[in-house]
Parts: sequence; structure tokens; C-alpha cells
Amino acid sequence: MFDDKAILVTGGTGSFGKNFVKFLLSNFNFKKLIIFSRDELKQFQMQKEIQDERLRFFIGDVRDLSRLQRAFYGVDIVVHAAALKQVPMLEYNPFEAVKTNVIGSQNVVEAAIDQGVEKVLLISTDKAVQPVNLYGATKLCAEKLFVNGNAYAHNKTKFSCVRYGNVLGSRGSIVEVLLKNPDAQVVHLTHQEMTRFWITFDQSFQLVLFALENMVGGEIFVPKIPSMRLVDLFEVLVPQARKEVVGIRPGEKVHEALLTDAESRHAVELDKYFVILPQSKEIFDVEKRYSKYLGMGEEVPENFRFTSDTNPLWLTPQQLKVLIEGLNLK
Repeated sequence: MFDDKAILVTGGTGSFGKNFVKFLLSNFNFKKLIIFSRDELKQFQMQKEIQDERLRFFIGDVRDLSRLQRAFYGVDIVVHAAALKQVPMLEYNPFEAVKTNVIGSQNVVEAAIDQGVEKVLLISTDKAVQPVNLYGATKLCAEKLFVNGNAYAHNKTKFSCVRYGNVLGSRGSIVEVLLKNPDAQVVHLTHQEMTRFWITFDQSFQLVLFALENMVGGEIFVPKIPSMRLVDLFEVLVPQARKEVVGIRPGEKVHEALLTDAESRHAVELDKYFVILPQSKEIFDVEKRYSKYLGMGEEVPENFRFTSDTNPLWLTPQQLKVLIEGLNLK
């Protein structure tokens, strides 16, 4: 899939981007891999850490269309992971969220079409589903821009999305925060029943590979990943700490969703994934897409919802401990 290809990762020095780059370098042959990000210090540190002649480093911001145009020249595959994503920070800085997550995604779509990129994949989040905060709303907009961006591409550039939950071990995550404070005596819990979807970096990489290999354009790929209550997560990581319930923060949900009942009307269930198919017959050959994915699975039942509280897959405390040890986060 990657032989003789030029790959570019926006947000390539972020948590997902950096780990995905390492994964690609270790497992695939390709012509070159371009790291596109605006943080020169992180690029400098990454250059020192990862020595590989296939790597290229390109300083730029997705807000800058002309810079993307230059960066995308000769590129075959783009993975768009650049985003502002700290929920409380973006509630206070809403214009910045829109500039990066919405306008930046539009710029990626336009530059990819203009430069003839073959495939472009957006890294999205469960926060985009029925959003209650600005971060989720901007990622919902980004998904819509990518799905319907196919209308402008005339089948020359394919745009699709992957959507998943909290990543174990990502920078700034609750898991990382708790592991850095193993002796904490008090931790703040916003709601006793709060649940979240959890995914490992490796699972996210496999999802991205599946999407890149199978995308026709316009799909949103959703992994079947487990849920866990945050109170149970706290119990595993800081069992001695007193849990102080402080109430739900602005822009926070008790439970998350990865697939809504409205989306289930045009989704297909595969062994490890759900595939949400586009609806617009004016833009897409809908029957072609259904035929492809129904050959791999079956239609999702009407009114089905994939939410973190009704999920049949649950992460046990022991499974979490094994994952944490395997990720070497401590």
C-alpha cells in the first residue's frame, strides 16, 4: 500500500502523529515521510530522536493554505492529525479552535485537491458525535468538510475519516496525568458514573491502515473498542487516593457516543469496525459503497447506538493494568 509513496502527517509531532510515524518507519517501505507541524522545538527534538533518511520535516500551520500547497506537492497520502483539542482551553479560546480545526481542515481539503493527493484521512474523535463542546463541534465540521470534500475532487482525491475515543498514553490524557502522580492522596472525579471509550495507539494505527486500504471516499470508520468507568480507571491507577466528586465541567458529557441511531441507518458492521457511509446520491455512488462493505459485513440494525455506557465491550481492571504495562507509560 505504501510502496514508493510519499506520505505526509499533519500534526506529525503530536501524540498520535509522532507514534504513528515511528510505527510506519518500523513496518513499511515508502519513498518519504513528511512531518508537517508548527512547533519547531518538537521537530528539532524528533529529528534528534528518530534518525531515518526517509523523514522530512516541514514547518507550517494548517491555517496557512499556501504553505500546505507547497507541502503537499508530490505527496500521495495525507493523514490529517493536526488539531487543537484541549476542551476547557478551547471553550475559552473559541476563535482559535475554529481557525485550526475547521478552516485548517478546509485548507487541507483544498490543498490536497489542487496538488492531486491520492488519499486524505482525517483523525476525528467521539467528541464530534452530538457535540456539547466547541472542540467536538469543530471536529464535526471537519468530518463534514472531509466527507463532502469528495464532491470537489471528482474522484481524483479521496477523503475519508476515522473516529475513535480516548487514547491510552496520549500526551495530556488522564492516564498520563495519574501515572505522573502515583502517590496522589486526592483526585477529582466529575461524575461517579462517567464512562469513556478507550483505544491503544496500536489499535488506532490498525484502524488508519484499514481505512487507507479500503476507503472509496466519504466513509467514517469507527472501531469496536471497549469502555470503562473513570472511577474504575482511578481505582486501578491511584487506588489509595480519595475520590472527590466535583461535578461535570463545561462541555463535558457523562457518556460518549461513536455511532448514533441516525448514522446507523447508513452504516455497515464489520468484524472489528463500523463503517458509516455517505448519504448524498448527488455526490456519491452510494450503491457502489454499500456493495463493497456489505460484501465484508452486514447492515447495522435500525436505531442501533454505539455508546460508552451501553457498549457490550468493557475493559476490566486487570486488562487495563496489562495495557498500561505494555505501553510502558510509567
